[in-house]
Amino acid sequence: MEAISEQWLILISTPIYLVLIATELLLSHWQHRKNYTLKDTIVNIYLMLLNGSIDLLFRVMYLGVFAYCFNHKLINWQQGLLYWVLLVLAEDFLYYWLHRFDHEIRFFWATHVTHHSSQVMNFTVGFRSSVFQPLYRFIYFIPLPLLGFKPLDIAFVYSATQIWGIFVHTELINKMGWLEYVMVTPSHHRVHHASNPKYLDKNMGMFLIIWDKLFGTFQAELPVAEYQPIQYGLTKNIDNPNAATIVFHEWQQIIKDISQQDITWIQKLHYVFGPPGYSHDGSRQTSEEMRAAEREHTYHLPPQNASELDFSR
Repeated sequence: MEAISEQWLILISTPIYLVLIATELLLSHWQHRKNYTLKDTIVNIYLMLLNGSIDLLFRVMYLGVFAYCFNHKLINWQQGLLYWVLLVLAEDFLYYWLHRFDHEIRFFWATHVTHHSSQVMNFTVGFRSSVFQPLYRFIYFIPLPLLGFKPLDIAFVYSATQIWGIFVHTELINKMGWLEYVMVTPSHHRVHHASNPKYLDKNMGMFLIIWDKLFGTFQAELPVAEYQPIQYGLTKNIDNPNAATIVFHEWQQIIKDISQQDITWIQKLHYVFGPPGYSHDGSRQTSEEMRAAEREHTYHLPPQNASELDFSR
């Protein structure tokens, strides 16, 4: 039953996506906004197909792991309202930590960086997947079958919350009233995709924003009068993006970093498992270092110059 429900979810959501994308495309053109480029949209589709293929090939394995854990579950549930509410909360909580570690540990950032490499924001960016994430994502959700949640229910809830995760990739929707206090909204997610120092590594939730507020990673989208306009993409964008570099560029940089002469094994480990932007010689900056530098410059510079600051990581 759950497998059929997931298939229906895909069938129902696909035309909704198409309508939303077409509407956004028309409104963007009508309002003379540069939300779409042909090349960027093609890259989004390419990365989605790569990710989907790996996920499909790997699904039997990770559902098998979930089934094994479910057979050794610690709790038995009746499938009522409480079951589904707790599953949504638990899965979204675990996704928060998956997403947070993807940002804070360079080994995982090397996979996740593809999702952040677009320099525009639109609904199709939601399909710009972290290609190799299906190879390890399931590990974070292993506690769920051990706690008595059925493997196919876990997959169904993940797919359902992903629909909302696609919806928040847009500039056309402003604030959403009371939902801003509970759920991840387009405003929150624009911050997440920004490369401005103040916004880096913020708003990690997919469905609920409460985890970010609990664990100190929340940042509201600020008016332009208070802070510089959002810049999408990476702090240092890919010079010559192509089918290979868009996926592997960060891995190539990691290999280059650890191949440096006269660095210690501890420094090599930091280049792989430390935060993105780590450098042993201060030649690059982590997001926290960039924020500190921005605060220092903002303190000393007139407000009108603050938006002209340039930080590269």
